[in-house]
Amino acid sequence: MNSERRGPGFYVLTAFFVLFVLFLYGPLSTIFILSFQGPNGGLTFPMNGTSMHWFNNLLFEKQQVGDFGGAFSRSLILGLMTMAATVVVSLLAGLAFRRRFLGSGPLFYLAIASLIVPSILISLGIGLAFQVLGFEPYWYSSAFGAHLTWTLPFGLLIMFAVFNRFNPAYEEAARDLGASSWQTFAHVVLPIILPSLIGVGLFGFTLSYDEFARTLMTSGSFNTLPLEIYGMTTNVTTPVLYALGTLTTVFSLAIILVALLTIVVLRLRRARRLAG
Repeated sequence: MNSERRGPGFYVLTAFFVLFVLFLYGPLSTIFILSFQGPNGGLTFPMNGTSMHWFNNLLFEKQQVGDFGGAFSRSLILGLMTMAATVVVSLLAGLAFRRRFLGSGPLFYLAIASLIVPSILISLGIGLAFQVLGFEPYWYSSAFGAHLTWTLPFGLLIMFAVFNRFNPAYEEAARDLGASSWQTFAHVVLPIILPSLIGVGLFGFTLSYDEFARTLMTSGSFNTLPLEIYGMTTNVTTPVLYALGTLTTVFSLAIILVALLTIVVLRLRRARRLAG
């Protein structure tokens, strides 16, 4: 049997991919390992024993520096707010852009323009705008708007791609059977695009939950979790910082896993309905 010989380009790309994986997951692995240091452990290798001490210290003991519980709750609420707004606005915009209207082109480019503007400038601009207008910046107002400038363009692009491939014959068939516009949307369009909406919501939540630059000048006097972690890097000298990083990473991965499982369940239910 003749085997196909690999060219030099294959090995170059393989080496590049290996370096990419190491660069992407190496720091996460380091933080994960060091979070299991013993009670006398430090911030660097070699490890001084292994234990769950720093997780217990983080969860059950009062920290001298940092408000972990408050920062986490603020990031969670802000992420859920951003997720809901991103899903609703992206869905409505996707439906609106299915037909061309006056100014649709400029409006589209205006909506995604925030992707090319440096995040720190958007944060600074929104923070200054609130102060000029006489409003105090807070994580649930100015930071919420700043996060939407980051999540909405991704949601819009996803929904535009979804509706670009959507077959309008399904809607025409529903209307031929006497369904109203609302019934057509609720019972035909929405079940088909629901996995994509879950993906948009996942994007919205994860991008908001981890956002630092657009929150820096807009959160007011209360930190979100990324800001709290950044502040801890200059004050905390124990592996409790790594324990916090590990827990937040596990939480983000759990959110992604739940979203993926939900999409799989929805697709299985849809396949059973079509088969039945």
